[in-house]
Amino acid sequence: MFKRTTADKWFDFINMGIISIWLILIMYPLYFIVIASFTDPTAIQQSWLWPKEINFEGYKRILQSETLWLGYKNSFVYLILGTSINVLLTLPAAYALSRKDMGGRNALMLFITFTMFFSGGLIPTYLTVKSLNMVDTIWAMVIPNAVGAWNLIIARTFFQQTIPDELLESAKIDGCSDIRFFLHIAIPISKALVAVMILFYGVGHWNAFLNALIYLRSDELYPLQLVLRNILIQNQISTDMIMDLSSLGDQVRAGELIKYGVIIMGALPMLVLYPFLQKYFVQGVLIGSIKG
Repeated sequence: MFKRTTADKWFDFINMGIISIWLILIMYPLYFIVIASFTDPTAIQQSWLWPKEINFEGYKRILQSETLWLGYKNSFVYLILGTSINVLLTLPAAYALSRKDMGGRNALMLFITFTMFFSGGLIPTYLTVKSLNMVDTIWAMVIPNAVGAWNLIIARTFFQQTIPDELLESAKIDGCSDIRFFLHIAIPISKALVAVMILFYGVGHWNAFLNALIYLRSDELYPLQLVLRNILIQNQISTDMIMDLSSLGDQVRAGELIKYGVIIMGALPMLVLYPFLQKYFVQGVLIGSIKG
């Protein structure tokens, strides 16, 4: 058995020390946000390690806020509708581009890849969306990014490596059409790909706020991320959260609790789902990779 030397032990000790320091630097801000969301703002300045004077007033006001729940509803609508459009457009396109008998597929893939590095820019994109009458509508959140070039490349590579040409040829001999082969054979054996596409697009829709910031004007269409941005960056706490507080000091304290609380509320759905979807994140890294 290989005997570890003193140098090996010191190497492991130094590595573990560096990793531990980085872990603390990464985890402490998250821990601070959690304890600050239910600790009195005055007490958190005196005790930055352990929560004192626990106060759940911020969460109570958040849960009673119509603005926040409207943002939640809008985000779920954009997530479900947008992800459905993404998957329905990406998978057929990727399958078609994976077929060797499709003429001009390499040139088309070159154009698609080109868009990953160069785009028309923000102003031309906005003018395009405006000319389609999608500004300040739900469609501005789901149509402009209906197909992601990177996800399309991943799906195309997966179909190329997973579905053998012999399977398609045998299906055609039995009279199977291209559409039927895609729906009844290609998709059922590509469940992992479908799950990864839903996951990647879904997380993107949940965290997206730039399109909402650019295209939406009505407060009732704001997704949760834009509501959180207005609270955290622009300090625009909805009046329905603090309207019953007459003292300026009480409003400031409640505002601090609300700020940290909305961060937790915004990340909570993904934190709850991540343990169940972790294996799909791993598959997403490996899926479509080149086999040696």
